[in-house]
Amino acid sequence: MKTQYENLADLWKKIEQIKIGMFTTANTEGNLHSRPMTALEVDADGLLWFFSSLQSELAQDLSLQPLANISFAEPKDNFYVSLSGRAEFIGDRSQYQKLWSPLVKAWFPRGIDDPELVLIRFRISAASYWDSDASRMVQMLKMLTAAATGNRPDMGSHGEIRL
Repeated sequence: MKTQYENLADLWKKIEQIKIGMFTTANTEGNLHSRPMTALEVDADGLLWFFSSLQSELAQDLSLQPLANISFAEPKDNFYVSLSGRAEFIGDRSQYQKLWSPLVKAWFPRGIDDPELVLIRFRISAASYWDSDASRMVQMLKMLTAAATGNRPDMGSHGEIRL
């Protein structure tokens, strides 16, 4: 399959439109654990930003193992991306203020000075994506044709980006 996202900024724009991703970490038993998280920002350097609580399972998992994965999906657009990287806790209050919104206050009613509030910076090391402009009907026809002919269907773009 051809790769579509030669320009990383285009991939980041797609992720920003989705906003909520599944943030996967390894827990204390070594099992993978995923939870939905809202990406506050995807910046030009390939950094994703999230607010969390220092008491959350996410923060506990990351304090033991900072390597993680975040996946975003937009099935109606046939877009899927899996991001591997390293998370770290950031205590920069100016960054807190930059990313704060009234929606975050729903989770942290004590506001930006909540002692349990932590900012997580996720540095992407690799991205795998799948993207197709074809409708579900066209994709189904391609799969049926491929099954009948023994050829592999062209389901759109797939690529891997290493940072």
